Amino acid sequence: MRLGKIIAIGSLLVASSLYAASTAACAACHGQHFEKVAMGKSKIVKDMSKEDIVKALKGYKDGSYGGAMKGLMKGQVAKLSDADIESIAGTIASGGGVATHKATAHAAAAAVAAATVLDINAKSCDAARLSKEDLGNKKVVTEEALGLRKVDLYSEDTAEPAKTDYKRPAPGSSQKFERAFVNAPPMIPHDVEGLLPITKANNSCLGCHMPEAAKGMGATPIPASHFTDYRPNTVMKDGNVVKEGKIVGKDIGNTSDIKLAKAKKLDHLYQGRFNCSQCHAPQSKGGTAVGNTFKGDFGDESAKSHSNLIDTINEGVN
Repeated sequence: MRLGKIIAIGSLLVASSLYAASTAACAACHGQHFEKVAMGKSKIVKDMSKEDIVKALKGYKDGSYGGAMKGLMKGQVAKLSDADIESIAGTIASGGGVATHKATAHAAAAAVAAATVLDINAKSCDAARLSKEDLGNKKVVTEEALGLRKVDLYSEDTAEPAKTDYKRPAPGSSQKFERAFVNAPPMIPHDVEGLLPITKANNSCLGCHMPEAAKGMGATPIPASHFTDYRPNTVMKDGNVVKEGKIVGKDIGNTSDIKLAKAKKLDHLYQGRFNCSQCHAPQSKGGTAVGNTFKGDFGDESAKSHSNLIDTINEGVN
């Protein structure tokens, strides 16, 4: 099956783990009757046979099928039973489409999720907790309050750390997290099962987060800064290292003397940005060991969920 069909089935299943055999979640990208070219790349799904769809979905599930979107789809299809797969394929092949009220309800839910952001640090900054943990103002400090494990010294060997749980809603159905501070890399709010590791040859994030696809998928688009090359133009000329037209060791002392490289706008993701999880980390559900008094100064509400890094990246340099 060609890449177009792979992407078609891929975007079809972004939220299927939550909707089981329902196809209501697919209408935003594929249309109520699966008549649209999703993300501008896919085949028209209604033209695919039931057998082709079943084969593709089962192949994703057992790992025997798929191309660039294989990592993403394997994680989503893993929760579908054979009966779910047959039902989804049958619904599409029948031409019945998605009932309007179901498509509308899903779109409304997605709009609500996209419009709000979740502050995952709220409990860490709780005033009552901070007061309780402020040992400097207490006359008596118990053994349990001394360490991060919150037990007396004689029970420390049996104390267990907080459990880590990375299970979250599937991509396309999770609520976005508020950024920790202005232009902080947004954290991943959805399940990443089957999406990692990311390599240059296989980056499952791009299927939903490329700017041309993000709006239809309800995802955060990759910002303009990730399509910009800020590195100084460097060449070897007559045995000299030349950066931005200046000879290192003669015209400039060292590379740190170049304060502003000539930014180059690209029509593709800059190579230094391919490893998304290097900055954007999945979030574990669990409490923090200590409270946190840090508060980000956002200035306005939009900074909690949007970046203006491309406009301020050289602030303080010029």
